[in-house]
Amino acid sequence: MSLKEQAIKGAIWTYIQQFGTQIVNFVVSIFLARMLIPEEFGLIGMIAIFMGIGNTLFDGGMTSSLIRSDNLENSDYSTVFIFNLVVSIGVYCIVFFSAPLIAEFYKQPSLTKITRFYCLSFIFSSFGSVQNTMLTKTMNFKKQALLSVPAIVLGSTVALVMAKQGYGVWSLVGLTLVNTFVLSCFLWITSSWKPTLVFSLVKFKKHFKYGYKLTLSGILDIVFTNIYQIVIGRFFTPTTVGYYTRANQLMMMPIGNISTALNKVAFPIFAQLQNDEMRLRDAYKRIMLLVLYIINPITVLMLVLAEPITVLLFTKKWLPMVPIFQVICLSGLLYPLHLYNLLILQVKGRSDLFLRLEIIKKVLLTIIIIISFYYGLYGLLWGQLFFSIIALFINTYFAGKMIGYSTQNQLLDMLPLYILITFVGSTIYLIDTYIFNNFTDIIRLALSLVSGLTLYVGLSYLFKVSCLSELKNIVLRK
Repeated sequence: MSLKEQAIKGAIWTYIQQFGTQIVNFVVSIFLARMLIPEEFGLIGMIAIFMGIGNTLFDGGMTSSLIRSDNLENSDYSTVFIFNLVVSIGVYCIVFFSAPLIAEFYKQPSLTKITRFYCLSFIFSSFGSVQNTMLTKTMNFKKQALLSVPAIVLGSTVALVMAKQGYGVWSLVGLTLVNTFVLSCFLWITSSWKPTLVFSLVKFKKHFKYGYKLTLSGILDIVFTNIYQIVIGRFFTPTTVGYYTRANQLMMMPIGNISTALNKVAFPIFAQLQNDEMRLRDAYKRIMLLVLYIINPITVLMLVLAEPITVLLFTKKWLPMVPIFQVICLSGLLYPLHLYNLLILQVKGRSDLFLRLEIIKKVLLTIIIIISFYYGLYGLLWGQLFFSIIALFINTYFAGKMIGYSTQNQLLDMLPLYILITFVGSTIYLIDTYIFNNFTDIIRLALSLVSGLTLYVGLSYLFKVSCLSELKNIVLRK
């Protein structure tokens, strides 16, 4: 099977997995948002940072090292498995004993028990992390999809039953615990590989040397990705955190899933091309532009239609999140660019540079947060967008140098797509405001979405946008 065929097949099954799980998650979240109150989502949002750090520690750099390394032996996998398990237990113990301090920091006593139960997922996930990595390395995304979708369905069923019975925030805890436990069980049962009690110090040093910098970078990223939940939770209210968390999750539903799905396919493919700069640059450019072509219209239409989307999905009690959501969507337009530029650093084995850049960016973000905090919640949100723009120039500069694709050239290649979607978004905003505004929310949304996508595809065809032909060829498997 050619590299292109592998990419297409991998992308299809990755999307089935990614969107299968996320569609279930999204539908369930709609029901939960209607049954629960924003404050209960806010409580979970306050401890999201600990979930992120835990997952990064045992599913970050070491597993990435396995994906990019050749001639692996059982001792490689067993060493990483043992390390992941020990680290997950250690991190959970730290979180368990720190839970009262976390609750005191946020002035929410209920967080002690919530944190202790919620973070059990660290240990559950660690049991299946290496098996999942092996599937990624071999690009067996079909199996990943067939295992992950049933797991999330079971977790979602438990969450809905608990919410219906009045368990409140604990239904969200149950969702995560059941999902991670069942998925790890599925991975363990169906995998032909089983860990042995072999811990090779040589193998550990090899993978740790590459992986620890990525892990530290990942932790920094998680801390600062969730820094807004921390600041908002400490100085505002759980309800405000709930609005921010729900807005961010809604934005990441299409953006994060499309980008992450292609990222899973792109990383092993880029790894195979890491020594061929021309082919790597070409593959990077094509994937990046295609992702932007798919994501941009979705993001802009969500921004323009934020109010009817919110009311239709979550009811009017969530209306205060609309302006928060719109600012977050602006930052979301740059998300794929960050992701794929940083992927180049990983593929090239420059985890040292990856870490240094993350430290520099986080220092800048800290300064921006301190300044923007004095302008309230929306000052923080606009500061987040400003930081994203600065970080984009940093990422594209260093990644571009490695593949001969400068920041200027990247921006010039992307500019036509951003001009196109800005025009489409502005047009739909005017049509929705002056023509569709008097219709019911569902009709208003349907008419606006159909009009927007028709205009987008029509203009793409008229101006011969290459991404449209690329997408057509992928769909037709050419």
